[in-house]
Amino acid sequence: MSSKTNFKRIALVAVAALGMGLLNSAPSQALFSGSAGAQLTIAVVNGTGTLTGTKSDSTTAGTVTVTGLALAASDSYTVTSSIKSAPGVLADAPVLQFMWVDTTTSTGATVITGIRGSNALFAGAPDTTTARTTGALGTGATAFGGTFNQTTESHTIVSATAGSANTYVGAKFFAFQESNTAKPRVAGTYTYTLIITPNSLTSAGTAQTADISITIAALATDAVTASPAFSTMFVGTSTSSNTADEAVSALAEASATAVGGITVNLRNISNGSGASESVTITTTLGTVGDSTVRGRSVVLKYTGPSTTYSIFPDGTAGTATISVSTPSVTFSNKTVSFYAKAAKTITATVATPLLAVGANAGAVRGVAVDANGNAWTGTAYIVASSAADALIAGSTTPVSCGAYDAANARHNCPITAAAAGTAKFKIIDAATVALATATSNEVTVTVSTATMASVKIEFDKATYAPNERARIYITPLDSTGKAMQSATYTSVLAVGGISVNGQLSYVGSTTTADSLTAVTGFTTAAQTSAATGARAGSMQYTVYMPVSGGTVTLTATGGTALPVALRTAGGITASATVTDSGAAALAAVNALATTVASLRTLITTLTNLVLKIQKKVRA
Repeated sequence: MSSKTNFKRIALVAVAALGMGLLNSAPSQALFSGSAGAQLTIAVVNGTGTLTGTKSDSTTAGTVTVTGLALAASDSYTVTSSIKSAPGVLADAPVLQFMWVDTTTSTGATVITGIRGSNALFAGAPDTTTARTTGALGTGATAFGGTFNQTTESHTIVSATAGSANTYVGAKFFAFQESNTAKPRVAGTYTYTLIITPNSLTSAGTAQTADISITIAALATDAVTASPAFSTMFVGTSTSSNTADEAVSALAEASATAVGGITVNLRNISNGSGASESVTITTTLGTVGDSTVRGRSVVLKYTGPSTTYSIFPDGTAGTATISVSTPSVTFSNKTVSFYAKAAKTITATVATPLLAVGANAGAVRGVAVDANGNAWTGTAYIVASSAADALIAGSTTPVSCGAYDAANARHNCPITAAAAGTAKFKIIDAATVALATATSNEVTVTVSTATMASVKIEFDKATYAPNERARIYITPLDSTGKAMQSATYTSVLAVGGISVNGQLSYVGSTTTADSLTAVTGFTTAAQTSAATGARAGSMQYTVYMPVSGGTVTLTATGGTALPVALRTAGGITASATVTDSGAAALAAVNALATTVASLRTLITTLTNLVLKIQKKVRA
């Protein structure tokens, strides 16, 4: 294979050169075919680029240009390299490779390049034992003066004359980092020493050296500077990881046990997790810190990609303001509440109007605050006011209300009922009445054992706009026509459930047409909720009214759980009206027309009266 063909193949894998660094040249004297006056000129341009994984090619290459006067037709020079300095471990630096670009001042010169793993310049096969390519020169390498050595990781490039003396030999090469092995590139500046040796057929001249550097910029995703646009900070009850802000309320009594955590997620400009900056945290109450540093104002190490710092009480009650910042990011302040050991006031209310015999969760609610007016979120207890009350429900031994309901800012206290009647209760802030420092107002609960005597179906309103959301309530009633305690009722309606004469829709609701037609039994709600529309003592369904005006009627037949007199087909009904916007507009126009006609008649009457008065005045 000719050297010319070999160069063309090499050129096919080249990519356009990217970036140029500092230009420097190193002219020197060298033995070139035995002539002491011969001269090689070395010009180097450093390479720059961006780290892209492990890839490296001519886009991050520097260039080296060698020019010299060959006094004999067989003169040549070789170019090799050796790593001089690198970021990280020197031995892990990638090897420098070369790619011929073009000849410069040569006249008829032949440029020969040695390629790693190839024996294109040689007649013999690569030596696998020594991991190098050596041997007799092959076709087109008549003046090769060196070897390509994989063991020492040097790379040789040869430029030879075209066979005539006194000819300038010049060639330009890309110099870039090898990326075929597992050796990774990291951001930083790599400096290599180039060794250029002139050669004749019989001897080698004095080697010349020059340094070339390739500077690789870090990827944006590896940037360590935190970005305010992507970095986040959350305060919550978890001491390991918080993904959203939560209300943190803890006993102010000093403790080494963390009551919450501050989770910091630093991200760089590319939303990458490489950001790493010191974190400064200050708090007006309590302390914050990690496993080694704790205080009210601390500078802590960030150990990303997410780090959670702990919050501790220090005995001071009140609302703490927590500020978190890094050199590049300042987060919005957060608050944490430290409540006093004892509550100051507790306000009790009845949540379940009619208790059933058995367990009744959250039957009574309590809202407690401490001396600072902060929510008191310790363990509250409910207790029957007297032994007589306890015969109906509850106990004279305080019963825990369970964990504080942070979402609704209250305690939900259970009551177990034993018999029909009324009973009085109080909420306290201790496990015994004797230890309590705060006692709520007294509330009365009613326990019902009534049985169903009838059932009512109704809409939550009488009139709706087209496509307006509507709620349907089914309510069992006792013999006095009053709503009953929450329970599961069966066979309330006959098979077929509730039929509808209008085109109701169910988009955005858990209710479907099938659920209405299939309803025969249900469980009623124990408590009323403004948020969900639940009504104590009723089963609720959510629907959407028709888009056109008219009357929507619900029809059902009583089931076997009702008296026979209430089982008449279609005997249970409810209706609501959907206003027609077009009809309403027409009615408004008609009303206006009637008003205008009345005004016209009045004006005519007034005019006639004025005329009569004028005639009398003239007479």
